[in-house]
Formats: sequence, structure tokens, C-alpha cells
Amino acid sequence: MFPYTTTDLVVAERLLEAGCKVLMPWGAPIGTGMGLNDVYALRSLRAHFPEVPLVVDAGVGRPSHAAHAMELGYDAVLLNTAVAKAGDPVAMARAFGQAIEAGRAGFEAGCIEPRDMAAPSTPVFGRAFA
Repeated sequence: MFPYTTTDLVVAERLLEAGCKVLMPWGAPIGTGMGLNDVYALRSLRAHFPEVPLVVDAGVGRPSHAAHAMELGYDAVLLNTAVAKAGDPVAMARAFGQAIEAGRAGFEAGCIEPRDMAAPSTPVFGRAFA
């Protein structure tokens, strides 16, 4: 079974206990194209179930949304409306394919974690500023 579900961790656990092998949380309401509405919840789902295949299903409207899902460590993105309603569906499907590949490559390369505070990667202590 591949259930379309929320990002609720308790619901996810129960679905797995019921025999589901893949979880498909939505990014946003179906057909809205809003992208990933609750990145924190999607990240939490991935962290709690590292071995379970996770597929973002619904709400994806732009290739960048798909890339973001893949950067979070998701295994796939299921979409329809963004391609079906595009001005050039073939070109949009190609763009999504490229975004998926780029997002997965970023995840595998090890994206840095977001920070609340600035943290320079180039040491500036003891250096003159021009």
C-alpha cells in the first residue's frame, strides 16, 4: 500500500504498523502548486523514518519545489497538475526531471543545515578588511 497521508508522525507509525511500505505525505493541498507548506514536518518525518521510502505527493507546482523535497532526503515526488497544466507540458516534465536529479545530488553531497545565526565559512579574525 502507498497511502496518501499527512505528515503526522503518529498516523505514519500506524500506517507502517498496518503494513504500508511507502508513505506519501502531501507538500500542500492537491492541485494548489503551493510547494512544501511545512518543511519542518517533512524533515521530521524523514528523520523519524530514515529507512521508509517517502514520496511527496500533492501541492508541488514548480521544479524548485521538487528539488527541495529531494534535498530533504525524500525518495521521489509524485505530481500531475504542474505538468498537465503547464504551457508546455513536455518542457515542464523535463524541468522537473532535472530538478529531481539536482535535488537528489544535493542531498547525497550533504547540504548544510540551515542556521538561525550567521556563521562565516571564511575565517576573518586577524585579517584586514578592504
